[in-house]
Amino acid sequence: MMRTLIASLCSLSVTWVSLVPAGMTLPPPDDLPEEVLRTQIILEGRSPITGAPLTAAERASLDASLTANVNADIELSPQVRQAIWLLSVRKGIRLLFPFLRLPLSGGQSGGQSGGQ
Repeated sequence: MMRTLIASLCSLSVTWVSLVPAGMTLPPPDDLPEEVLRTQIILEGRSPITGAPLTAAERASLDASLTANVNADIELSPQVRQAIWLLSVRKGIRLLFPFLRLPLSGGQSGGQSGGQ
């Protein structure tokens, strides 16, 4: 029983392999391997804003101008700074004690009403 099963599986696999042409298993000759593509230096790109084609120098200047705008100092009110600090403290407490139910702000129960 087992020998006939193995023999039928072998003949099935041989039949399947013989049905596939030899050239179908290989990539086309003009297809570059991924290893070669990884080593190539990309000299052109696209703008992250408009999608227009850019040279390497244009892309570098665009990246520099975008990062210069991001690194500008932003003035926040003391209340906003305190809220950000409290949220970071809350996140740290939740990392240490994930089972605790902490309110979002002082004294509020997160939208539950006691009148129902």
